[in-house]
Amino acid sequence: MPRIRQADVEEVKARTNIADIVGERVALRSAGVGSMKGLCPFHDEKSPSFHVRPQVGYYHCFGCGESGDVYSFLREMDHVTFTEAVEKLAARIGFTLHYEDGGPAPETSGRSRLFAANSAAAEFFRSQLVSPEAETARRFLGERGFDAGAAAHFGVGYAPKGWDAMLKALTAQGFTREELTTSGLVSTNQRGGVYDRFRGRLVWPIRDVTGQTIGFGARKLYDDDQGPKYLNTPETPIYKKAQVLYGLDLAKRDISRGDPKRVVVVEGYTDVMACHLAGITTAIATCGTAFGSEHVTVLRRVMGDESANGEVVFTFDGDEAGQKAAIRAFAEDSRFNAQTYVAVAPDGLDPCDLRLQRGDAAVRGLLDHRVPMFEFVIDRRIGGFDLSSVEGRIGALRSAAPIVAAIRDRMIRSGYERVLARKLGMEPRDVHGAVEQAARRADGAGKKDEGRSEARTMPGSEPAASADAPLQRVTIASLPRTTDVAMERDALTGILLYGHRVDPAILGRALAIPFRTVALEAVRASVAAAIAAARPGWAMTAVDNTREPYRQLAGELLARDFPARDDEHAVASVNDICRRLILRALDSEKNELLGAVQRTSPISEEGRALRMRLRDLDHDRRALIDVE
Repeated sequence: MPRIRQADVEEVKARTNIADIVGERVALRSAGVGSMKGLCPFHDEKSPSFHVRPQVGYYHCFGCGESGDVYSFLREMDHVTFTEAVEKLAARIGFTLHYEDGGPAPETSGRSRLFAANSAAAEFFRSQLVSPEAETARRFLGERGFDAGAAAHFGVGYAPKGWDAMLKALTAQGFTREELTTSGLVSTNQRGGVYDRFRGRLVWPIRDVTGQTIGFGARKLYDDDQGPKYLNTPETPIYKKAQVLYGLDLAKRDISRGDPKRVVVVEGYTDVMACHLAGITTAIATCGTAFGSEHVTVLRRVMGDESANGEVVFTFDGDEAGQKAAIRAFAEDSRFNAQTYVAVAPDGLDPCDLRLQRGDAAVRGLLDHRVPMFEFVIDRRIGGFDLSSVEGRIGALRSAAPIVAAIRDRMIRSGYERVLARKLGMEPRDVHGAVEQAARRADGAGKKDEGRSEARTMPGSEPAASADAPLQRVTIASLPRTTDVAMERDALTGILLYGHRVDPAILGRALAIPFRTVALEAVRASVAAAIAAARPGWAMTAVDNTREPYRQLAGELLARDFPARDDEHAVASVNDICRRLILRALDSEKNELLGAVQRTSPISEEGRALRMRLRDLDHDRRALIDVE
């Protein structure tokens, strides 16, 4: 299979800012000179431990240990081959790739074909919206306040009534029936025949956070359609409804730049459209499923909500179904660091109907009437009790107490105890007692679970590790806390980041000196070999070539913050650390020579040679100190 020329691989990587690629999925913020950080996309976390170094094209998570360059990031996130990752970035920057032996480009993977099929289908549906048959679809949009510009902005299209209109169009473009079936665009009947999944419907493309079309949502238009009101793409290798949020590709930029960062969760595609057109450009919606834990994870990465300054506002219909949806969303509240709210429009209108009846200002004003999620849920909990009776008030208290007990901030919890007491007409001390009792029950259940977990991992409860077990990887946190370790650690970080700007003579001498810390010595040896090769991307090569179990340590050293005001001060600092490493080695050698001089006759040849070496060492030390 033809391979992309290595020079092109390096050129594409050099022209690509890894922070732009990572930033499409993760909200990044400055974390010191030349460093950015955010919530890791590879594991769930509440405090950011994922660091990106744009100047060296590297990322590393101090939580899960994932690390690599822009190609490995795309391979992990999009599940593409290395070749596809290179081709994707080359297309992004308009770079023409060359293949060895002048051969054709290799075939793409199945996932890439699924993305391509969905993209082609989206274009087909958009083209059909202007057809005569789509008059009903255009009228549907117009009656809801959406013109042609709005339809184009959201990529809305129309699926013709026929059984195979899209099938024929995409087959003519080279897509196989197997690819179209796997992508969920066509269905199979009992006799093995295939037909369009979406027929006679208004269609919304569903995109991932990077803007790639991965599926569709389709709304019924005709009375003779026996299918559900809304029909979505089924689960496919690229479409997982529990992880998809409609409109996130359009909303992510304003979400990450907001102050405070705010996400508005609505219930449908037209609600997202209405909110965006009214000026609430951070509105998103789930796709055919309830808001769940995986949606929280996706949102938190976009929000970067390591602080409590963000807001997530859920808008629900005022009917019973909407209230149940709010209760389900409340179950995920603790997974957010952001504050959660609920906004219900007057008369229970959804944002689309609210915009139609009362205009854009009313949609924007909906957020002004948001109430904290806790208060909303408390009201729903006590709403089913007769508060005019003692029994009713006690029942309501017992029902609502666990809700208040779940509030993490004790000051806020205390405030809600008073709110609940006022709503129930009870003494605050009685409400406080019930809340504390509910909290103890919850803590007791949690500790019982922890006890079971600890019992499974108590010494002796697991078989001893075999001799073939992998070595425990060394990390920065596992290093001893000594002056020598700190200097060697900082030296390696500085050299990995700014070695190309350090005085070559000083750098060469510093890297030629063995380090005193075993783990850091392993990294030093790899860095010295890589920088001597003087090839592009040598820092990444140094990390990759570090022997186990020290490779993760090398990655952490490359990703960690280097304390400096700016790049110029950082380079000066690295030069200084390298000189101190050399001085440390000279001082160590001097101490050894002084001991040898005392054991040697001053008139012997050996004694004279030792004294001459001591003189040279002092001269060398003074030269280094004078430079400082």
